[in-house]
Amino acid sequence: MKIAVLKETATGETRVAASPETVKKFTGLGIDVTIETGAGVIASFADSDYETAGATIAENDSAARAGADIVLKVIAPSADELKSYAKGQSVISVVAPHGNKDKLDAAAQAGVDLFAMDLMPRITRAQSMDVLSSQSNLAGYKAVIDASAHYGRALPMMMTAAGTIAPAKVFVMGAGVAGLQAIATARRLGAVVSATDVRFAAKEQVESLGATFVTVDEEAMKSAETEGGYAKEMSDDFKERQAAFVADHIKKQNIVITTALIPGRQAPELVSEEMVRSMPAGAVIVDLAAEQGGNVAVTQKGETVNVDGVSVIGFENVAGRLASDASALYARNVFNFLSTFFDKESSSFPTDWNDEIIKGIALTRSGKIAHPAFAQSDEANVSSGSEDAAAGGDDKPSEDDNG
Repeated sequence: MKIAVLKETATGETRVAASPETVKKFTGLGIDVTIETGAGVIASFADSDYETAGATIAENDSAARAGADIVLKVIAPSADELKSYAKGQSVISVVAPHGNKDKLDAAAQAGVDLFAMDLMPRITRAQSMDVLSSQSNLAGYKAVIDASAHYGRALPMMMTAAGTIAPAKVFVMGAGVAGLQAIATARRLGAVVSATDVRFAAKEQVESLGATFVTVDEEAMKSAETEGGYAKEMSDDFKERQAAFVADHIKKQNIVITTALIPGRQAPELVSEEMVRSMPAGAVIVDLAAEQGGNVAVTQKGETVNVDGVSVIGFENVAGRLASDASALYARNVFNFLSTFFDKESSSFPTDWNDEIIKGIALTRSGKIAHPAFAQSDEANVSSGSEDAAAGGDDKPSEDDNG
């Protein structure tokens, strides 16, 4: 079996889908690995590092993919790129399928089996494969570092001969993986931290990190978590009361970090422009939901804006701002997934299409959209498209959360 690891083509993507560490593990399984030259440079992985680990270096994308059974990427190839992929190849990457239907159609028409790492089920067996968690962890940490870099004061209390500096007040909105890491990081830096979340189960986690959990409606919060561990969208009444609470609480904060995301949906607005303007001059907001529309009314994706002296940071691909670590963790997630379903004796993948993990992330299979959440009623059209391509049409054939 051959695996191809390609250079990322998505704008601003700094990560790579395999590290020298995972290449060595793949070769240990008897898998041949080819790396497109320069694929890991931004993440500080040189071609020579991959060669030492046992990989072959290819001069370009098509050379790396030639003869590959599996293609690894961080962001899924574009629809146009997928048209040039070989029938039967598997692509493992972050897909964000809710907003990339064209990629699913292109993969199905090309006969490519597309696996979305960002759909990994939240079950115990899949924890080591959970890309959203690994990348969100880094994003939560980096959010605090970015905030402190823009904040013109110290975060911890400092007692000096010249007087005492009060600690910064940090408010984290959303206590998922990113939020909890943000809380832990801000606490380590000496800030006074408070946090909120729509899931009541987060209260114990927040308090265990030394932060104060601020509640709006405990009963509503107790019912706001799905079996998969995600937060459900709250009622309009809850949103109104939450907004009133936040408006009063936020005006006293120096740093606010927002992390609220709903899979496949526009990010909910948690902070209005009026709330931003109520904050003290010099305050900083980091919006980790910027790529999905933002939790803050004034967020500009990819930019930092100043509103009445308050900096609102809307960086994209926050985990990718720690390219080496983010790549290493993503690569381990992918290896853990692939090695679990790789049969060494037959050198085949996957070994069980009925496994709940495979069914949870397999978007396309054998020329069709296979995932029930994305399968279309007009499957005949997809099949027709595949036949057209095979008959000589245009056959030239992209994470999460804050990932």
